[in-house]
Amino acid sequence: MPVSDHQLYDAWLQVLSLSELQAGQTVTILTSSNTHPQTLAMASLAAQAKGAIVNRLDLPPVNGEKSLTRDLLSYFGTTPLTGNKAALAMLKASDLVLDLMVLLFSKEQHEILAGGTKILLAVEPPEVLVRMVPTTEDRVRVLKASARLRAAKEMHVTSKAGTDVRFALGDFPILEEYGFVDKPGRWDHWPSGFLATWSNEGTAQGKIVLDRGDILLPQKSYVTEPVTLSVENGYVTKIEGALDAELLSEYMASFNDPESYAISHIGWGLQERAHWSVLSLYDREATTGMDGRAFAGNFLWSMGPNNEAGGKRECACHIDIPMRNCSVALDGELMVQDGKVLPVGGGKA
Repeated sequence: MPVSDHQLYDAWLQVLSLSELQAGQTVTILTSSNTHPQTLAMASLAAQAKGAIVNRLDLPPVNGEKSLTRDLLSYFGTTPLTGNKAALAMLKASDLVLDLMVLLFSKEQHEILAGGTKILLAVEPPEVLVRMVPTTEDRVRVLKASARLRAAKEMHVTSKAGTDVRFALGDFPILEEYGFVDKPGRWDHWPSGFLATWSNEGTAQGKIVLDRGDILLPQKSYVTEPVTLSVENGYVTKIEGALDAELLSEYMASFNDPESYAISHIGWGLQERAHWSVLSLYDREATTGMDGRAFAGNFLWSMGPNNEAGGKRECACHIDIPMRNCSVALDGELMVQDGKVLPVGGGKA
C-alpha cells in the first residue's frame, strides 16, 4: 500500500538526523532513470529542511545491454562515474551523497568515501523505507553482533537440510549495515540491519544446501527444490539439483568469469521488521530484495566480488543468497540457532 508524502518526509528527516546532517553541509542526491520520484522529492525536501545545500546529479544508466535482468544489483562493471571526472568531483566535494541510483562495487565509490564523504543508498520502494526506518537500537544490535564477529577466527554454518561449511576469518573488515551514516567516510544502505565479513581467500570448505524457501538474488525467487553447492578452497565448484540449480548455473555461466564462483561476503540478518515472505508480494522490478537480505536469523552469503572490502576481485556477477533455518557459530559459539538469533553475542537485545 502506498505511503503518504508526509510519512516518507518524516522518515527522511529521521534518517538524516541519525546521519548527523548539519545546516550548511552539502548534500548531493545521485539519481538515474530508475529513481523513485516520491523518494527523490521527499529526500530533497527533508535535506533542505535540515538546512543543507542540496544538489541533484542525474546520470544515465549503464550496463543495460550486458545484463540479463533489469535488477539494479545484477551487473557490476563500469558505472556512470567511470571516466566522468566532473561528476566524481561533485560527489567528492559533498558532505553526504544520497544514492538513489545504485553505486556499488566500484573504485569511484571507494574514492568518494576515502575523502570523508558519507554515502547512503536508498532504492527500495517508499513503503519499504517507511516500514524499516532505522533506529539507534538497530545500530546497537548490529554493533553488538559485530564485536563477536570481529574477534572470531572461524564461522561454521550448518543446517538440518545438510549445510556444513566453514569459513576462516580475519583478513577482511566487517560490514555493519544499520541504515544510516553517522561518521565521515561511512557507507550504508537504508533499509538494512545485518552484518557480514568476507572469508579469507581460498579457505571456505564444505557444502551448502539450499532448501525450499531460501532466496536467490538477483533472481528474486524462492528455491522450490534443494540445491547443493560444493565449496572447495574458497570457490563453489559444483551446483547440483533440479530446475533451480540449472537456472542458477546457466545464469552464472553467462558471465564467463570463473571468479564469479568465489565466496564473497558472509553474515547474518538482524532486522526484525524485515520479512522473509515479502519478496512474493512485490513486482520483481519494484524491489532489490532487502527484506530477504536483512530478516532476523537468516544466513546471508554471496558469490562474486570482494573489492568492496579492499580485495582485488572484481566481478560483474554478484549472487546473494539469504537462507533460513541455519545455525551460525563463531569459534564454536552459536550466534544463530536454526534461524533464530540468540541473545548472547548474536546481536539480539
